[in-house]
Amino acid sequence: MLRPRLRPGRLTEIPDSKVGQLLSVLDRSGLPQRLEELLDGRPGPPGVRPRTVLAGLMLAVYYTGRATVAEAWRILHFRLRPTARVWLGIPQAPPGSARECVAASRRLYRGLDRITTVLDPARCDRRRRLPQADADAHAAAWDTPAGRQAAGRLQKLANDLVLTPVRIAQQRGHLRGWRGDIGVDATAIPVLAKPDSEFSGTASVEITAGLHFSGGSDEGVFGYSATFLVAAHTRPAHVTGTTPAKTTAYPQLCLGLVLDTPTVRTGPNAITLLRQLDELQLPKGTCAADRAYTGCSPQHFQVPARRLGYRLALDYKVKERGLQGTWQGALLVDGSLACPRMPTALVEATHGADDKAVRIRSDELKEAIAQRRPYFLKLKESADARGTVRLQCPAAGPSPSVNCPRRNRLRPNQPRSSGPPPTVVNLADTRSRAAHPAARPTVQLPDNEWLDLPPQEDLPAVCGASAISVPADARGDLKTAKYRQDTHYLSPTWDHTYKPIRSHNEGINGRLKSGDMDIGNPKHRPAPGQVTQTLLIAIMTTIGNLDILETWLYQHTGATLDNDTGLSREPHGTPGPDHPAAQPPGNTGRPPPRVT
Repeated sequence: MLRPRLRPGRLTEIPDSKVGQLLSVLDRSGLPQRLEELLDGRPGPPGVRPRTVLAGLMLAVYYTGRATVAEAWRILHFRLRPTARVWLGIPQAPPGSARECVAASRRLYRGLDRITTVLDPARCDRRRRLPQADADAHAAAWDTPAGRQAAGRLQKLANDLVLTPVRIAQQRGHLRGWRGDIGVDATAIPVLAKPDSEFSGTASVEITAGLHFSGGSDEGVFGYSATFLVAAHTRPAHVTGTTPAKTTAYPQLCLGLVLDTPTVRTGPNAITLLRQLDELQLPKGTCAADRAYTGCSPQHFQVPARRLGYRLALDYKVKERGLQGTWQGALLVDGSLACPRMPTALVEATHGADDKAVRIRSDELKEAIAQRRPYFLKLKESADARGTVRLQCPAAGPSPSVNCPRRNRLRPNQPRSSGPPPTVVNLADTRSRAAHPAARPTVQLPDNEWLDLPPQEDLPAVCGASAISVPADARGDLKTAKYRQDTHYLSPTWDHTYKPIRSHNEGINGRLKSGDMDIGNPKHRPAPGQVTQTLLIAIMTTIGNLDILETWLYQHTGATLDNDTGLSREPHGTPGPDHPAAQPPGNTGRPPPRVT
């Protein structure tokens, strides 16, 4: 425990309007009320109310960037005005002696300890390193059904707090310009504790922490992984294919947070956030994720994401590029289903290509990617409520992209008008030139098929069907369910979709890991334990969201968060001076230690 210390020269008063604003955000999240319900009837002295503890931590993060009880204690007892003290049940007079300072600080620590105790699936002593066997038993309790239920409750409460600024922005119409594109990523959250010691046979104080490996790094960071969702947008190309279209402005808020052990439940944590975001009934666009999510089991990420209504933009490892599988005879080439007779050179254009070759593409690779496009199956019907899409042969429909003798034999095109086809083409018209068969590539059939026509049942299903259905789970086809995405890999459309969304992920990470409030600095949140770290990271992320929203409002409307969002200066449910919650706490705990 940090001993309370004062710096009288920096004890500036905090305006009641800011206290009221943060209290309104806290009350709208429902977190204090839920904690009061969980703590009701538990043995022991009540101590400081959860609402006061959480409000003190939020004020500490806002004004100092540190989520520590010591900073919260200084603010609550020495920097609040009388009205705000009544709101939070803080005595009007600050502690007048060293003994009173220690007693007030200890009460605040015990208030946080009560919160973490009721939320912890496996409470243990976090003040010392436990024997490895004891720590393993406590860590294993997190994976039991009761432990997962408690962990889910913790993540839900934390995420409700993070989503409160998002709800405010939605209610005030600030997200009208957002089309529903989302970036999902996991970032390292280091801790002060050291890893397990093989020499002494003791475990880390952070019993559920692990090593987080960032992309391209061989050295892991000991701590937790924070999964973030961020409101993002793509850069749809102009008609010329070179000029990005203008995007309507919106605040790029963090849309969710899950803190968990690294490399564990990577996909399920992202789906947990997407499902909680689904409750806000916001638009759904493209969800872009890096190769850590592509490598997940499709039942844990890709399938539920599609069933929630999101299109996927993915990246692949070196060994995953090129031909990935088949579906009803169609080839799965870099996540897109293509004609069974796509030329082998185009199918294998990315086979074995390393990351550098994909990142800085040669002219030959660019040309091969462009030549692939006519062979890809065309979207006939967008995804339904179950995530099933309908695709058709590239030679089918009124606007075929290839010429296919096999398709013409199996399903002859009916002329749309009587009389012979036109023999004159307007070469000055771009659309007329593109629609002419001579402008399209022709599918090359096997030599034996020209001489001995095989029956339709012996040919791929995609060739003879009007369209094929591709369910979200591909009916158990692992590779199709895992690798299929909704944009053609490495195409200009993919560049304008995947790269901007991924840059927004890096942007939210940089914003939350820089400046005074740095969630990546473990000294800004030294309290140990996954439960405590989850709450502190949630508080810091919420303050980060409020800062993003307030900055965006000022830049685009000139308004402040107070007068634009309607956050009351007097928070909802504020106790009056005669309310028991507004009375100063009495002797509800153990006596403070002797001060020398």
